[in-house]
Amino acid sequence: MMMSTKRGIVSKIDATTRDITHIKVLLEGEEAAAINYNQLTGEIAEGDEVVLNTTAVELMLGTGGQHFVVHNLKNKVLQQSQSGHIMKLRYTPYQLKVMSVEEQDSPYHKVFNDFQSLQGFPVLVGTLHSMLLPVAATLKYINPHLNIAYIMTDAAALPIALSDNVRILKEKTILKDTITIGHAFGGDYECVNIYNALITAKEIARCDLAIVTMGPGIVGTATPYGFSGIEQGMLLDAVNDLGGMAIGIPRISFADERERHRGISHHSITVFSKITKTKSNMVLPKLEEMYRSHIMEQINELQLFEKHYIVEESGDLFPDVLRFFELEAKTMGRGHQQDKCFFLTGAASAVFTNRLFGMD
Repeated sequence: MMMSTKRGIVSKIDATTRDITHIKVLLEGEEAAAINYNQLTGEIAEGDEVVLNTTAVELMLGTGGQHFVVHNLKNKVLQQSQSGHIMKLRYTPYQLKVMSVEEQDSPYHKVFNDFQSLQGFPVLVGTLHSMLLPVAATLKYINPHLNIAYIMTDAAALPIALSDNVRILKEKTILKDTITIGHAFGGDYECVNIYNALITAKEIARCDLAIVTMGPGIVGTATPYGFSGIEQGMLLDAVNDLGGMAIGIPRISFADERERHRGISHHSITVFSKITKTKSNMVLPKLEEMYRSHIMEQINELQLFEKHYIVEESGDLFPDVLRFFELEAKTMGRGHQQDKCFFLTGAASAVFTNRLFGMD
């Protein structure tokens, strides 16, 4: 259970923002890519000697397959200035305090005690982080006046700064606010859990709707319940518990070579057939008959028409969305042209949601 660590020298700063720095490090005579989280290990510069967590690279993992700075030997003392007393990454060497919006010293504390209902507030819930871009961009393309909140769970990457998609969507003002929950951190708002994050999106951020997914990376074990995206079921139920409009985004692909992910992925099948306890809107893209028949066979076999509201919408406008915002979309290393059904599903979910606002 031990992590692997090695020492290296920073040879190059590739890119830096307030919260994250992408670097190159000389490690055992070779140059390797690494990430420094400025909030955890401080500022970094060329020539600094650093201790790296090299575990993921040694295991040749696709998720987290880079080195991470554990300690910059130059930074003898680091002092966190942020107020608040809620700890994230609790009881680890990296625990950090944040001002959560619901804690007693927060100016928003009373909002949560006074809350009654989301009153139909639309919430789109996905599994993969790569669902965020097609959903958010399509929503904004159809209705530029929408204020969109993104809620990032702690089922995958914990620092929101790791997500290039979030950074780009914020820069292009497609996303208004971000909210990090559980042990995820770095959002515009910090929350203890999904319930208060949903309240924050509506009552504090004053957004028109929210999108919920984990951050970059997903854990899977090729077992029915052994994947981190299983949280989608509980998230959809949470939306319904608070009186929101729950919209589930299924994982659909015909480009994935693994049979268990063909059509509606076994992840989505498990979530929508076994995990959710309440009804949600499950949006399917309008596809060619050869693909549609496969998906409908899955839907009928699982009797999902009885458990959920199954809706079909066209996501064919998605290429226009990409061109308009000058975006590139990828999932599992595949672009839009290589995995059209995946991205059409996200776009279709956005089209359905925009109809709630009277937009087509």
